[in-house]
Amino acid sequence: MTLLETRRRSKAPRRLVGLLSILAATGLGLALFRAGSSPEVAIDSKLPGIGRDTEVTVRLQSTGRGLGDVEVELVQGERRIPLAERRYVARAPWAFWGPRELTDTLSLAVGSDALGDRLTEEPARLRVVARPPGAWLRKGEPTAAEREFEVLLRPPSLGVLSTQHYPAQGGAEVVVYSVGATSLRDGVKVRDLWFPGFALPGAPKGQRFALFAVPFDLTRTDEIRLVAEDAVGNRAEFAFIDRLQERAYEQDEIAVSTAFLAKVVPEIVANSPSVRESDTLLETYLSINRGLRSRNAAELVRLAGESRQEFLWSEAFQGLPGSQVMSAFADRRTYVFEGKPVDQQDHLGFDLASVKRAPVPAANRGIVALAGYLGIYGNAVVVDHGYGLMSLYGHLSTLEVETGQTVEKKQRLGRTGETGLAGGDHLHFTMLLQGQAVNPVEWWDPAWIRNRLEAKLGPAFRARLAAKGA
Repeated sequence: MTLLETRRRSKAPRRLVGLLSILAATGLGLALFRAGSSPEVAIDSKLPGIGRDTEVTVRLQSTGRGLGDVEVELVQGERRIPLAERRYVARAPWAFWGPRELTDTLSLAVGSDALGDRLTEEPARLRVVARPPGAWLRKGEPTAAEREFEVLLRPPSLGVLSTQHYPAQGGAEVVVYSVGATSLRDGVKVRDLWFPGFALPGAPKGQRFALFAVPFDLTRTDEIRLVAEDAVGNRAEFAFIDRLQERAYEQDEIAVSTAFLAKVVPEIVANSPSVRESDTLLETYLSINRGLRSRNAAELVRLAGESRQEFLWSEAFQGLPGSQVMSAFADRRTYVFEGKPVDQQDHLGFDLASVKRAPVPAANRGIVALAGYLGIYGNAVVVDHGYGLMSLYGHLSTLEVETGQTVEKKQRLGRTGETGLAGGDHLHFTMLLQGQAVNPVEWWDPAWIRNRLEAKLGPAFRARLAAKGA
């Protein structure tokens, strides 16, 4: 072995020792000083405050070594209510691989249902402290996040001011009531239907009224409830109906012929982009009678959402002059094709027949909410009378008004016809409350308007009733 080779072999252990020393020093430095990155914290809530049943979401996100630990508490004055405490799996200070938790979402129940009497009705502050994983000599910078919440534990005050609530099946009614200042949403709930309340014109603040419809098949008065809800979901509600008047409805059978289908289906398909032709006329007709009918109903509800918040009318409504009733409100119709029942629907309006192409007058003063083709109703006009009350005129042959136009009572809207699902020349007429059909007979009756509406609304509404029947 030469002297050079001997020197080279003696240097190798020293190099290995040097390398190991560097690695050990690096590892020691990481263990002493490599703390994790400060996490990001977000506090989210669907509600602006805290009520009885409120959930707050805390989202955590980190990089590098991952999350360390988190503490969440609710602070009210000097009191602190612990809500959550969690410690996460993080990488060791010297490791660049291995398990770690980078994100987490905490769903926290902070309402009085969960916290009981520890929560009081005073402002609260949700505080989150999220710490990164620390090193031996360095802890890392924690992230602190806070969000202020108003705490509301009692529902809005709610009281009925009007009396004698005797609605009829398929009819309409009004209730006058008072609500507290914390009410954000109030009105009448009928099954899953919502009829919003409005400020009573000329009355003190907090006095409101709601016009509402009663489905023709409703039988239980407790399904009609007055409701007031605040911003955090606290709700006051109770039944207020004194008596429900029941009505009997007719059964009707409608023969659907091939000639009828050939007449109505192509026209409706051509004017209704949402309708797709099926293999047969009958199949297309059934999709119109079911699906398109449902979409038309949804459009009427949408139009109601744009109704003017004022009384645009002041007299009893009128029907089609000199007409004969061909079909009344809420008739149950069974459709028969080639001797077999193929469908069943409820006819929520009046079919009124007069002479062919008879002039159709506006039933009352209002603003035209729609003038155009409306599916099963064909050429139609919908007139807004304010506060969600509308009248609908269907199957017209001509339209003589435009959307947005103000019309006076008896002003001509168009002429009767047989567009849409009409077997002959007539007018389909109905009244609507928030898009829900109600029996027009009530609105044609001056005594009903005087006794059921004006008597409750008082100075807010003084109907100038027609002399006839007043």
